[in-house]
Amino acid sequence: MKIVVCIKEVPDSAATLVAEDGQANWGDAPMVINPWDEYAVEAALNMGGDVTAISMGGDKTALKHALAMGCKEAILVSDDALTNIDTQGTAKVLAAAIAKVGDVSMAFFGKQAIDGDAGITPAQTARVLGWSALTLAASVEVDGNSVTVDRIIEEGKQTVTADLPAVFSLVKDYGEPRYPSFMGIRKASRATVPEWDLAELGIEAPALAVEWLAIENPPTREVSIEMIEGGSATEIAENLATKIMEEKIL
Repeated sequence: MKIVVCIKEVPDSAATLVAEDGQANWGDAPMVINPWDEYAVEAALNMGGDVTAISMGGDKTALKHALAMGCKEAILVSDDALTNIDTQGTAKVLAAAIAKVGDVSMAFFGKQAIDGDAGITPAQTARVLGWSALTLAASVEVDGNSVTVDRIIEEGKQTVTADLPAVFSLVKDYGEPRYPSFMGIRKASRATVPEWDLAELGIEAPALAVEWLAIENPPTREVSIEMIEGGSATEIAENLATKIMEEKIL
């Protein structure tokens, strides 16, 4: 069974985002695999087939991490025309890459990416492929050509079934992702990662459905602190009540 896991390279979660000249600036933050995608890699590896990791843009840091975890192959989709692409365009490109891999039965994604936080690319990719979208999955059980998924939603847990091929997005309830082994890291460091551009995928650059015109920092809020004092707890409470009434908070 052929399996694909779509991953993203993002700034480290400890990075501070600021807006400069209308653009997002993450400073000197190191680039890492999107933390949610590690759950997707773990789920893909547990299915028992040959797993290929696919990423768009950036360099190959995230893909090397996926290889070190145990993925058999990795592919980077890179093209200058993909700069500032939106989620709908990303879905079209990933769907084309999955189709090019060929005979894929399962495509795994993380729940969302920590930089954009849209969380809709898995479902959009499923729509382009014409496959079922089994999102927010906490467990994945395959029985022949059928798959059963426990979804974690606001109302609780929902169990659904579908036929393969299908697209999955994983949540942390699936279980802790494995750590890359020392041998896995060494093997990944020597691995050759092919790069595909849009011409190799046989598609043109998708038109933008959503365009980010500019990014701005939130307005600075002036905050002051006043300590309410008194000789006793009762006096402090009375002073606080008086202050609240004077400021018309209530």
